[in-house]
Amino acid sequence: MALPAMRSRETLSRWDPFREFGDLNRWFDTLAGRLDEAPRPWSPSTDVSETDTQYVFEVELPGVKREDITVDLTGNRLAITGELKEQEREGVFRRRTRRTGRFSYRVLLPRGVDGDAIEASLEDGVLTVRVPKSDPERPRRIEITAK
Repeated sequence: MALPAMRSRETLSRWDPFREFGDLNRWFDTLAGRLDEAPRPWSPSTDVSETDTQYVFEVELPGVKREDITVDLTGNRLAITGELKEQEREGVFRRRTRRTGRFSYRVLLPRGVDGDAIEASLEDGVLTVRVPKSDPERPRRIEITAK
């Protein structure tokens, strides 16, 4: 005799006993008021694309204000840093999954970029940084003239 199979529309997930300990630790930290003592930095989701003329970085930063973002270029190192500030709320958190605090995205650019022409814009929670490539030195023919 075969055992009956239970079917459900929900996907099965593997049980992790340590996950519950993490939830319990966060709960105790919330009770003790220690949730914000050691904020962890995080890295935002970023899409990088390349065209013939430029590199484009699209960084997801929903809820971050323009004045809280810094884009720096040092040599060929591009650094996007900032902070997503936590909003004041009333009541007790039961579950927190949204990220807050300092963030950092760093990338080493290839040689041949024009650092003076980098553009950055923030629209609908997406920071777009355009890094143009510098014109490669092309061989050119020198015309010979008669004297």
